[in-house]
Amino acid sequence: MNPEVLGTFIADDYFEELARLRRDEPVRAYAPRAWTVARYEDVREVSHHPERFCSGGGVLMNDPLRTGGGVSGSILHMDPPEHAPWRKLVSRRFTPRSMASLETDVRRVARSVLATVEPGEEVEFVDRIAAPFPVFVIAELLGISHGDRADFRRWSDAIIESPDHPGEGMDDILEMFRFLSRHARDRRDNPSDDLATVVVQGEIEGRPVTIEEAVGYLLALLVAGNETTRHLVSGSVIALSEDPEQRALLAREPDRIPTALEECLRWVTPIQAFGRTATADTMLGGQPIAGGDFLVMLYASANRDERAFGPTAGAFDVTRPIDTSHLAFGFGEHLCLGAALARLEGRVFLEELLARFPEFAVSGEPVLARSTLVRGATQLPVLCR
Repeated sequence: MNPEVLGTFIADDYFEELARLRRDEPVRAYAPRAWTVARYEDVREVSHHPERFCSGGGVLMNDPLRTGGGVSGSILHMDPPEHAPWRKLVSRRFTPRSMASLETDVRRVARSVLATVEPGEEVEFVDRIAAPFPVFVIAELLGISHGDRADFRRWSDAIIESPDHPGEGMDDILEMFRFLSRHARDRRDNPSDDLATVVVQGEIEGRPVTIEEAVGYLLALLVAGNETTRHLVSGSVIALSEDPEQRALLAREPDRIPTALEECLRWVTPIQAFGRTATADTMLGGQPIAGGDFLVMLYASANRDERAFGPTAGAFDVTRPIDTSHLAFGFGEHLCLGAALARLEGRVFLEELLARFPEFAVSGEPVLARSTLVRGATQLPVLCR
């Protein structure tokens, strides 16, 4: 398996190949000086030791930093001690307690998106529901007005696709940078109670955040807040449609949804992989790794590892006892800053979806993205009933 090849994550034998890697080649060379990491404990070890496995050499499989074509600066590429002050900048806004205060707004957004669909209607679920929902939520958090939100999905898609398709979508990316620059400057001059203001009015080790730094930070929040939840929602719809009994159970007993959400996160794993670079010669899973080697953490494999989740790890089960040790949000230094928001969005969305359309069903073949980062639907026909 070569994860740098587009389409690997949607191959028919993808999960069988992940199981084989866990069993036979938990740390496997897939290219010169590049390795896949398939087992749960090894992925945690890489994530937990930034002094041995750093982010500064690139975190995407096709990261421009790996080929000298990119410039560092994103919070995703930061290592200690640089990373902590930037994470702290907005961390108070993403605590579970802070997120709980947003539930009314998130539920209102979910209901408004679902209300655009009539019972019995067949819809293109990604375009009509799964994509707009998180875009509207993160836009509200950033203080973006309603009239400026229509382009957010297009911009986010362009950013996500750019490492795998260099040179494409540049007009969209430049348009997004111009928009975020204007928004950051406006919030510097006209502060408000939103995340954009927190970032642009913030300080890092005693100095003000620059407009350029603020734009990069807002970009990371926008893309992360959009992509993870969109693919969680669409992936959960697919999984529940494939098992109508489990879907019906959640519709009858919505109190089970918080537990079911953790299983959806484990099973779907919206972000399939991130990478790290070995800072020196080391060992991982019994395999010698040379300094400078690139390691790809296969989160989807780790989340189905029988050693971590038992003999039924390869089955989707919404009654599985709640377990937040899955790696859908990563682990360690770069644990997803917006994990509490994604959990809130996922829970509220499933509650509202099942209340309005308790017998929803995928009505055609999903089209999955050809990506080295996500495994999610770009087209998903759903009968809403």
